[in-house]
Amino acid sequence: MSWKPGEEGWTKGIKMAFISFSIGMFLESFIFGLESIATGWYQIPKILTSLLLAWAPLWLIIGIAFAGPLADRIGRKPTLWLTLTLYVIGGIGLIFAFNYTLVLIFTALMLFSAGGEMNTIMAATHEIMPQKYRSRIMFLEINFINLGGAVLGGLELLTQFSSVFFQRLVLGLVIIVAAIGLIITRLEIPESVRWLRAKQAVEQGEGGRVVKQALDKDTAFKLFVTTAIAFANAAGFGLITFVLGPYFFSSITGTIIFVADITEFVVGLFISFLADSLSRKHLLLWSNLGIVVLTLLTYFLIPAWSKDIAIFWALLVGINAFTSVQYLTEDTFKAELWSTIRRGTYTAIARVVSIGLYIVTIFATINFGLSQYILFNLGVWSVGLVAAILWFIFGFETSKQITIDEIETKKAFK
Repeated sequence: MSWKPGEEGWTKGIKMAFISFSIGMFLESFIFGLESIATGWYQIPKILTSLLLAWAPLWLIIGIAFAGPLADRIGRKPTLWLTLTLYVIGGIGLIFAFNYTLVLIFTALMLFSAGGEMNTIMAATHEIMPQKYRSRIMFLEINFINLGGAVLGGLELLTQFSSVFFQRLVLGLVIIVAAIGLIITRLEIPESVRWLRAKQAVEQGEGGRVVKQALDKDTAFKLFVTTAIAFANAAGFGLITFVLGPYFFSSITGTIIFVADITEFVVGLFISFLADSLSRKHLLLWSNLGIVVLTLLTYFLIPAWSKDIAIFWALLVGINAFTSVQYLTEDTFKAELWSTIRRGTYTAIARVVSIGLYIVTIFATINFGLSQYILFNLGVWSVGLVAAILWFIFGFETSKQITIDEIETKKAFK
């Protein structure tokens, strides 16, 4: 039997890649949520609060749009070194960002990096990790996003009564320490052999050896489903975790982030070890359905949880338990459907559109009352549910130890 990429097992390079990718995912969430914390650093009008909240997804998608095609052109590993450099510059700059403008500038650098970093990690993981455990590894890496948010929320709670400079110092140092970890591990990680082979085939004009996806019916359907489900998560989770606090409950913004992300991390840790055996189609369907049902319940119970904070926390935990499953599943799903030579680009398209629409929702809800806000969130999650139902009916299975090579030959509507 001929050797295939992903069959080499847990070599030192693969282990370092797992550590490096997990740290990268941690930083993505940590930096993204940082914008919500930063809204409390300066006295600014609500419209500028919305700008700061939108700043995170805006620069995230700019980084995604840049790094997705770049990783397909120059490789996964060089792209990751570029994003790492920007992390270091931004982390140091944040510590000395003594005004609102500097905060915007240095967080923009890090968010640009985070967007490109995560997109490249998603592509590389599917390509270089042992295929037998591909789903489990991807779930575990993505779950570090939840850990990053939980650590951010916890640090905000611990430093909320300190000076703004001290809080920035603590958060900036976390970024620098994580970046050092990335430097150490990335010296050992391999380039994607799948990408190297696909790139070589394209350069030699051997198109028959590389699956090139044109915008046909099958590809268009995949893009719609992945983008719709990703939008539901980006906007649905973002509105309830990062925007709800600054808009309605500013005194507990950090607590909301902490509770949401620690819930997702614990649930994600459990579900990750089952990811290779569970159906991706079923997880997408039932997680989206669970979120819609609980969000609907949240809407009807507004009078109750507005008076009793315990009910609010219980609903938040419940929603985020389902969101954890949805998030790990959809992030794994939207990067595994494409041919190797187009994986970075098509994953980026789904992420840019979905996160871009999240920006729209931030400004669309700025003058909403609480009831309107929750009802709007219900509509957002319903978009994801519809897409999950369509994939359940017309799509195909991508889990249960199905390899990337097998997925590249599959078509929807069969």
